Amino acid sequence: MTATTSSLVPTLPGAAYTDPAVFEAEKRRIFERSWVCVCRADAVERPGRFVRVEVGDESVLVVRGRDGVVRAFRNHCRHRGARLCAEESGELGKSIRCRYHAWTYGLDGHLIAAPNMREMPDLVKADHGLHRVAVEQWLGHVWVDLAADSEPLAAQVEPQVLARLGTLAALDRYGIDRLGVAATVVYEVESNWKAIVENFMECYHCATIHPELTAALPQFASGYGTVSGGVGAGAVFAEHVDGFSLSGAASGRRLPGLLPADDRVFHGIVLRPNVFLILVPDHVAFFRLVPTSAGHTRVVVDWLFDRDAMAAADFDPGDAVAILDITNRQDFEACERCQLGMRSSAFEGVLVPAEHVIGAFHDYYRDAMDLRR
Repeated sequence: MTATTSSLVPTLPGAAYTDPAVFEAEKRRIFERSWVCVCRADAVERPGRFVRVEVGDESVLVVRGRDGVVRAFRNHCRHRGARLCAEESGELGKSIRCRYHAWTYGLDGHLIAAPNMREMPDLVKADHGLHRVAVEQWLGHVWVDLAADSEPLAAQVEPQVLARLGTLAALDRYGIDRLGVAATVVYEVESNWKAIVENFMECYHCATIHPELTAALPQFASGYGTVSGGVGAGAVFAEHVDGFSLSGAASGRRLPGLLPADDRVFHGIVLRPNVFLILVPDHVAFFRLVPTSAGHTRVVVDWLFDRDAMAAADFDPGDAVAILDITNRQDFEACERCQLGMRSSAFEGVLVPAEHVIGAFHDYYRDAMDLRR
């Protein structure tokens, strides 16, 4: 949190949310220099399966190899730069073949063949494989980093987990990598990605626009979210609530790795730059932000439950999906209203004490964008 003696702290300027030039700079300095969550690992569950994703201005192929290893490559041929895969996902078979001049690569990215190779004795296959992108799997998802000098993913995410939950074990107990997807909703939000992050971090707006949420989590009506209790603190369910759902009933069985201290508790966590997690006793909601312009963000939300619970004949995630879907739509409408106001030349936003937690995000952003000088 940004140290301050004032109750009102300036926000970022309006141009930071609306200027296309700023968004272009963010792609270079943040999304092409960080670990970014791009898809679920089971989207490439078998050899030859691929997913095409956009990271900053780069098109990236995520591919599972014949050896079962997930790899990522920049999505262009080493010959003349032709786009290798235009489809969002699909099956490659045993190789990756350029449709232009038929240069062919193994699923591990190495060059296998090219027409008339005998006429090119100086073409060294080992030197002309696809450009690799750093890739790791965590929380059941694939994360990539375009930076040439990328650190391990843990160096980026573990400090964020510790700052919010206090221990890595607190997150591990939810077993997110073992959960299955019960429902997915994709939201197209006419808002800058940073405004969506800021909205998730604060609860000053909760009493105003979230009657369903504050009925389930009364603490949120105070204007202070889970951060008000300090590191590791969560929001406790209302007395009549047994699960985070619209009816207040649990939608699935308790996640098997949890402790009694995790019962009836809600945690929210931001994993910069593009993931939010909501942790409750019977499921996890996983948010993945995909910024597409200064004023538009795609938000993909998966509701994750224990796979054995999902196999039960009476399993129905609809009640759990409903409360968060309502909350998301309320939030995203508010973000869209802010996006309109931020276009004004008179915009000078401020953060009140309940929103000062956003200052930590602004500090991260200024450092990443080199704005402190």
